[in-house]
Amino acid sequence: MSSTEPKHPLHTRPDAAGADSQPFVETALAVEEEGLELPVSHEEFEGMQRELDQALAKADEHWKLYLGAHAEMENLRKRAEREVQNAHKFALERFFGELLPVRDSLELGLAAASDAVDIAKLREGVELTLRQLTVAMEKFGAREVDPLGAKFDPGQQEAMAMLPTDQAEPNTVVQVVQKGYLLNERLIRPAKVIVAQAVPRPAS
Repeated sequence: MSSTEPKHPLHTRPDAAGADSQPFVETALAVEEEGLELPVSHEEFEGMQRELDQALAKADEHWKLYLGAHAEMENLRKRAEREVQNAHKFALERFFGELLPVRDSLELGLAAASDAVDIAKLREGVELTLRQLTVAMEKFGAREVDPLGAKFDPGQQEAMAMLPTDQAEPNTVVQVVQKGYLLNERLIRPAKVIVAQAVPRPAS
């Protein structure tokens, strides 16, 4: 029996109902040999014996069902663990598969930049590569947080500085130093921003 296999409540498995009921039969025979009177009739005793045998058989049946259910639960647990491991493995495989075209575009752009540089074409290539990267990230639930002009949210943004200005409402984002990112609506990097501050009034 393995360490994970449950033990029978009586520490022994009731393989045979008849074997477990043998002491009752031996006791009845001993009483009859000594000429003592049984407190119950022979028919009643046999009826009780049959009920005991049936109960033991039922207990054995339930014990086998329990062992089967226990083994099935162990199999389900191991299968679930394997599926989780495979999900992580193949998710990374898909993600890197989406990034490969982005890398290819960067390498082609770098090779082209070593020759006579056409600024317009170089810019077009960089914009195309950025779009490829954005699409690849969005396929896996990642999106940027660009809070320019919005109210400052300390839960998703990190204030780098306060800027006194009358060109924007106080406590609004007037400059995004670095965009933030969400992964499946969970913040993985806060946006670094500069926040508007009311212009101090001159002393009267």
